[in-house]
Amino acid sequence: MRILVTGAAGFIGAELVIALLRKCNDIQVLGLDNMSGGYDISLKNYRLERIEAAASDLGRSSWKFLEGDIAESGTVRDVFSDFTPDIVVNLAAQAGVRRSIDLPEQYITSNITGFFNILEACRHSYDNRMAGVKHLVYASSSSVYGLNTDIPYSTDDRTDSPVSLYAATKKCDEMLAHAYSKLYDIPVTGLRFFTVYGPAGRPDMAYYDFTDRLAAGKKIRIFNYGRCRRDFTYIDDIVEGIMLVMNSAPQRKKGEDGLPVPPYRLYNIGNGKPENIMDFVTVLHQELILAGVLPEGHSLDDSMELVPMQPGDVPVTYADTEAMKRDFGFEPHTDIRTGLRKFALWYKEFHKNS
Repeated sequence: MRILVTGAAGFIGAELVIALLRKCNDIQVLGLDNMSGGYDISLKNYRLERIEAAASDLGRSSWKFLEGDIAESGTVRDVFSDFTPDIVVNLAAQAGVRRSIDLPEQYITSNITGFFNILEACRHSYDNRMAGVKHLVYASSSSVYGLNTDIPYSTDDRTDSPVSLYAATKKCDEMLAHAYSKLYDIPVTGLRFFTVYGPAGRPDMAYYDFTDRLAAGKKIRIFNYGRCRRDFTYIDDIVEGIMLVMNSAPQRKKGEDGLPVPPYRLYNIGNGKPENIMDFVTVLHQELILAGVLPEGHSLDDSMELVPMQPGDVPVTYADTEAMKRDFGFEPHTDIRTGLRKFALWYKEFHKNS
């Protein structure tokens, strides 16, 4: 089984590759990443080193990495031609609501043009009666729910009111994926991720940014005066969900008109339990003290500022995960304190020299 993972040096991509190498036999994994993303490249190098170490520990030569950009159509065509993947997991993207406001062109290029190139390559993988791609799994986001006020968020809800460019690009991806699935009979599954956190995560994510600021003696800003709620989902639970989905492609079938019914599915992957941001920050602060990142007696009250909601944000995210539970038996099991303890201990080790 040949598996292509784009965004393999990213937060989710790297953890997925490590899990695949450790848990699956008779596979070949090709990782593709352009080694950018708006934050320190050393973190991506660190993730790749962890993958290499996992492959070495297992005595496997089933892992290969290629630096390249999915926004370059020639690169994508060459990868598909040379590697001929059976499963494609597209995690490569420009992520984050706030950066999309300032850098819209990067988001259009990576998230729309890049994903279009992946879809085109999947389409042409069937040329000349080749077996082609058996399953395309791609990352969407809870951000697509935008101004939706129905709680919890269901994949049956309307998502045509995005409040950020990032959300708009992810909604566009969902529409493109559905159209390609229908037109070219490509088995496709989209996954709407809900606020993924954990060790070696993205530094622009709130929990990581809060930690950086607190460790540097700076104040943190809590938006919406601390009244936001987020469906925080630990990285190990996310990876488990992706692997369950990868192994179960939607079935191809014909409709009454004789044309293909789109072999397409869309799921939420979240914890299914939104946490108040103030509770989350309180636990994070406690665990940073226990891990030795912050000194004993450090005051959270003196280190934070409550501010209004910022553009592009929403007050609450809350995943309806019943479909994932029904179809795959998926149930996240990592509580906030356990997840933040693992992050704090990792942060202490990773940043010990600085």
